[in-house]
Amino acid sequence: MDEKKTYSFDEAQDATLKYFNGDELAARVWVTKYALKDSFGNIYEKTPADMHHRIAKELARIESHYPNPMSHEELFGLLDQFRYLVPQGSPMTGIGNEYQVASLSNCFVIGLDGESDSYGGILRIDEEQVQLMKRRGGVGHDLSHLRPKGTPVKNSALTSTGLVPFMERYSNSTREVAQDGRRGALMMSVSIKHPDSEAFIDAKMTEGKVTGANVSVRIDDDFMRAATEGTAYTQQFPVTSEHPDVTKDIDASALWHKIVHNAWQSAEPGVLFWDTITRESVPDCYADLGFRTISTNPCGEIPLCPYDSCRLLAINLYSYVKNPFTPKAEFDFDLFRSHVAKAQRVMDDIIDLETEKIDKILAKINSDPENEEVKGTERHLWEKIRSKTLKGRRTGVGTTAEGDMLAALGLRYGTTEATDFSEKVHRTLALAAYRSSVELAKERGAFEVYDTSREACNPYIQRLAEADPELYNEMKKYGRRNIACLTIAPTGTTSLMTRTTSGIEPVFLPVYKRRRKVNPNDPEVHVDYIDDVGDAFEEYIVYHPKFIEWMETNGIERRDNYTQEELDALVEKSPYFRATANDVDWLEKVRMQGRVQKWVDHSISVTINLPADVTEELVGKLYVEAWRAGCKGCTVYRDGSRSGVLVSISKKTAAPEVSPMVTNAPHVAKRPVELDADVIRFQNNKEKWIAFVGLVDGRPYEIFTGLADDEDGIFCPKSVTKGKIIKAVDDHGNKRYDFRFINKRGYKTTIEGLSDKFNPEYWNYAKLISGVLRYGMPIDQVLKLVGGLELDSQSINTWKMGVERALKKYLPNGTKASGQKCPNCGNETLIYQEGCLICTSCGTSKCG
Repeated sequence: MDEKKTYSFDEAQDATLKYFNGDELAARVWVTKYALKDSFGNIYEKTPADMHHRIAKELARIESHYPNPMSHEELFGLLDQFRYLVPQGSPMTGIGNEYQVASLSNCFVIGLDGESDSYGGILRIDEEQVQLMKRRGGVGHDLSHLRPKGTPVKNSALTSTGLVPFMERYSNSTREVAQDGRRGALMMSVSIKHPDSEAFIDAKMTEGKVTGANVSVRIDDDFMRAATEGTAYTQQFPVTSEHPDVTKDIDASALWHKIVHNAWQSAEPGVLFWDTITRESVPDCYADLGFRTISTNPCGEIPLCPYDSCRLLAINLYSYVKNPFTPKAEFDFDLFRSHVAKAQRVMDDIIDLETEKIDKILAKINSDPENEEVKGTERHLWEKIRSKTLKGRRTGVGTTAEGDMLAALGLRYGTTEATDFSEKVHRTLALAAYRSSVELAKERGAFEVYDTSREACNPYIQRLAEADPELYNEMKKYGRRNIACLTIAPTGTTSLMTRTTSGIEPVFLPVYKRRRKVNPNDPEVHVDYIDDVGDAFEEYIVYHPKFIEWMETNGIERRDNYTQEELDALVEKSPYFRATANDVDWLEKVRMQGRVQKWVDHSISVTINLPADVTEELVGKLYVEAWRAGCKGCTVYRDGSRSGVLVSISKKTAAPEVSPMVTNAPHVAKRPVELDADVIRFQNNKEKWIAFVGLVDGRPYEIFTGLADDEDGIFCPKSVTKGKIIKAVDDHGNKRYDFRFINKRGYKTTIEGLSDKFNPEYWNYAKLISGVLRYGMPIDQVLKLVGGLELDSQSINTWKMGVERALKKYLPNGTKASGQKCPNCGNETLIYQEGCLICTSCGTSKCG
């Protein structure tokens, strides 16, 4: 590979900050997550414009293989500034990326033919799940084929253990796979018809259980009718058999109330209205050819058949509003139709790029040193995915910025008028995307198994035919390039870069106040709040980017000293008033989802955000309305429902033993390639932190710390307390520090690039601290050094405290805390004991 120019983190951050007009969050997200990097943390793109040129170059290369190709310049124009077309996640990261061998698919569903529930089949799914996650994919699979608890089996157990133990197995596997510092994503589903579905529904209600997965229950129309009418419902196994081995009559309303209660209390399970999904599904017209839908991806927007996958792209709806936030505002439907057609074309190009990526994955598997028995499962998995990808050529064109689009047009999200307009936009999108797929079939050929007669009675295809008879006649004549085309996914970090609302959701809050911790002695700081432990905070105002545009358009000054009352009055004047996530008309939002769903062939990821004081009855009413409105799924989130409500079964564990430290340890001249390492977790200002401490003769030699398992943090399974820090050096002398541990399956798992988890300033201080550790400075003196660092950045001060708390674990028991007084008795009699401060006078104890 030719030598390429690299950029420092600061160079990329500064340039990208200008690209985003000073939006620090958008800049940080792009540099951290999407800028092209190698595994040593070298950055090869300075701004998103470089990324968009990379993507446009690859798309243009594929286009050149077909008639009427789009040029690099045209494609770049569609991508630049995140204005129109926005590839999401894996496509944005992976297209044109030669530094990683990974899939371009955002999500996969797996499931063995014949739905084997033998241990061999269960373990095969486990392995396939892990293999996909290590290539950056989210995974879904269904558990309805597993025998219910107590069913006779022909092994030493005599009877089946049921679903729940295997839920925990798959969940743990997810937590053990790192994806660039984050864990994988998993969806597990089960049919309500399964006799163990109640245990499935309850599985996550115990704190600490099934923490690595989302769970959803597949609910059929018969169950919903029985639940709402108060009649009995029959569960059975196998769930699809006409002659089941096991049957059980249940009170449907009682089980329904449990689903509602659990969702109200903990936001799970989600519900999938399975008859609606399969009845509307175009791919299920080809169920006997391998396209029978069995589960969804982790966020629920893509129902999939086994070994199919999907790539996602969002169209930024806000960019099609002319004269936004003015009386002349209008939606440019002509430009929108044109771009939808091109988006569908781009997504078909990405299938070709994905096929190339899969071929590289297969080549890597073949070249790996493992024996054929080990490599066989992974190779066969990717061969099945490659085959299904080409057979159906499934795409996932979606939208983002729905909330901002409506506000810019003067429509209030959650009103009938706004819902009418949203349906018109998505109807236009569906017809334009399917017309584009027909045009692609003329130029490139239809997907392999296309058959007009199979689709003739499908409700979704009939809806398109009624709306555009000419399109349907063309489809019958030429076929269609893609088996299914559309979705609406949660756009997450994508919406931070488009600087819009996410997906189909309303704005969360258009403007709000936040606090940041400050040094009260700084003369340039204004202290607005002091908490109960004496920490000082400054308040500042956060504006939603499009709310700023509304203010500027209407001549309203942007200030940082508005009172809360002034902010409330400002919002009341705006089109975002009563249109935020917590105060929209929830029933109307559900109806909107149902009406938009009629024009989306896959599904929609949407969450109904509810205040903390809503009743379970309302949650049940929303679910029933979602079913009746034609939604394919529904998820609710009641404010605060994920904390403080689950039953804890954890026991207090003793502090880990640490070796006595020798305070005058000799300097180690050269760092060993591998160091034994401790993993230490701790709280820091209510944040979860993690430290990796490399050891020589049981004494700290180097330290890496960071936020644990958040959007930008380091993921390491909670069960891991020991491992190895390994120093890797490439041919150019670039260094990288990895952490390797043995997981529960006995496999070696590596977290790559610990130093890459720091920004450069953090990393410089980490090297300083590690340096004095290597030269044998006593731990209490290292703590004095760290504590004495006077740093300007609050975030680095927070990090500094994290280092102190981690290193305190290595102070020899009995070390005196010089100069510190007991907060209880006032005596200078504090000593360290297993990392905690203990007063030898009065017994007061404080742990960091």
